[in-house]
Amino acid sequence: MDDIHYREYKILLNASQFPDPDAFERYWTIICRIANEHGVEVKTNENGFHRFVREILFYDTKDYDLYKNAFILRKRTFYVDGWPQKDHELTVKFRHPDLAIATSVDMTPQLANPGDVKFKEEILTSKTVLGEARSLYSHNCVVTSPNIVLDHYLEDIVAVFPAMKRVEVAPQTRIDLVNNTSVEEVQVNVGRFYFGHGFDAKATIAIWRDRASEKSLIGEFAFQAHFNRYDDIHHKAKLKSEAFYKAVQTGAPEWVSLGTTKTAMVYGRGKTDVGHD
Repeated sequence: MDDIHYREYKILLNASQFPDPDAFERYWTIICRIANEHGVEVKTNENGFHRFVREILFYDTKDYDLYKNAFILRKRTFYVDGWPQKDHELTVKFRHPDLAIATSVDMTPQLANPGDVKFKEEILTSKTVLGEARSLYSHNCVVTSPNIVLDHYLEDIVAVFPAMKRVEVAPQTRIDLVNNTSVEEVQVNVGRFYFGHGFDAKATIAIWRDRASEKSLIGEFAFQAHFNRYDDIHHKAKLKSEAFYKAVQTGAPEWVSLGTTKTAMVYGRGKTDVGHD
């Protein structure tokens, strides 16, 4: 049984709060104030507001069979000085609110390079009420620049990622770009939080835009901790991190977006029972 090695806390942000690049610093100033009020040590990275640009593409069947079965298939390409880099990331996620179900899915790909398999607990907001938290478990595989054609047939993807055999549709079902949408992600790796007892987390702020229209879709504030064993997290540090997470929501309510997810924005569904990112 895989153990959880990451805990990632996510808060989605109203796109309207990002009319200009200075919004990253404005929001971080608010976050730092809230952290100080709750005894959370904060470190702002040198060049913490340097903006990284990435293109994100989602692939699925026309009926969203992957998404409906809790899978996400995503390609992410990094840009430097406006130019796409040769290497890209292909990520397959299986996400579920039930820990046992998420654990049972083997995300190891049939590739010479097995990629990086990660098991995360994601802490998300309530869909309707500020200041609450819920857990979602994410079993991920990230592969760098695999030679895989994505806009083809489901059987081609299943041959590489056998976990997708649980998607019960015809093997010749086509896989295409979801809603013909290309997302531009602008992210800052802004700093780090220290919750005590060796439990710390890196923080990021990002905005997603439709590359074609340049319309802003959704923002996100997130902080992620990495550890060897889940049971090693000190209970006081865990409680402090959760209290801080809830305080960020209630301390800046005008920034928070409830009732949707990043992936759901691309799919155009707005809401989902499984709670994808």
